[in-house]
Amino acid sequence: MASYDLRRILAGWDYEPGQITVRKITGDDGTVKLQMRLDLGLLQMESSGRPDGQRPNGSESLLDYHEAQVESHKERNGTVLGYELTPDECQALREEAVQYYHRYLAEFVLEDFEGVERDTARNLRLLDLTARHAREESDRLALEQYRPYLIMMNTRAQVHLALRRGRFKTAQARVEAGLSMIRDFMESFGQEEAFEESPEATILLALQQEIAARMPTDPVQRLEEELDKAIEEERYEDAIVLRERIGVIRAKSTLAPSRHRRK
Repeated sequence: MASYDLRRILAGWDYEPGQITVRKITGDDGTVKLQMRLDLGLLQMESSGRPDGQRPNGSESLLDYHEAQVESHKERNGTVLGYELTPDECQALREEAVQYYHRYLAEFVLEDFEGVERDTARNLRLLDLTARHAREESDRLALEQYRPYLIMMNTRAQVHLALRRGRFKTAQARVEAGLSMIRDFMESFGQEEAFEESPEATILLALQQEIAARMPTDPVQRLEEELDKAIEEERYEDAIVLRERIGVIRAKSTLAPSRHRRK
C-alpha cells in the first residue's frame, strides 16, 4: 500500500525559519522539478512552463492564453480596445502570478538567473496585461505595488548573467536601466521622494557599487595613478619608467586598428 506520509521525503531536510531553502530533483517523469521547503511541508514546481504543470485552455499559462486572445481581438477589430478582463479572470491571473513568484525565488537561490529573468519578465507582462485590460480599476491597480520588486529582481538576474560573461559595462547599464524604471514608476504615482528610500532602489544602488568595485581597472588609468604618486613622492626614475610603460600601451592600442586594416 502506497504511503502518503511526507516525513520520509522530508527526512534530513529541515525547515530553516527566515531562509528560502530549495533543491532540484528529478521527477518520476524524468524531468527536473524544483522543491521549496516550507514549515509544514514543501512546494514542488515544474522547472519550465506553468509551475503546477497545468495548461489552461491548452496554453502554457493563463497569461499566454489572454495575450493570444488580445491579438485575436486586434486582428478582428483593428484595435486592442474593447478587450476586457473580468474580475474573476484577473483573480485567476493573480493566483497564477504567485506560482511564478515562488519559482523565481527558488531559481534565484539556485543561481538559475536565466530562469529568474524569464519568470520575472513574464510576471511584468502580466502586470501590463491587467493594467491595460482589466474591467475594474481595482484589478488594474491590484498588482502595481509589486512592479518595483519585479523590476529589481529582473535587473539583478540580468546583472548576474552579464557578470558571468565578464561584461561589466553591460551590468552597469542594466542597473541604470532598472533604477530608471523604478524612478519612472514612482513618479507616475507622484511619489518621487519615495525612490531613494525604496528597498528596491537601495538593493540596486548597492549592486551598482559592487559592480564598480569588481570592474577591472583600466591599465593606463592605473599606471597614471602610480605616476602621479611617484611624482608626488619625488621618485623621478620610477616616473620615467611609468611614462614609458604608458606610452607603450597607448602605442599598441593605436596600432592595433591599423594592423587590422592591412589584413
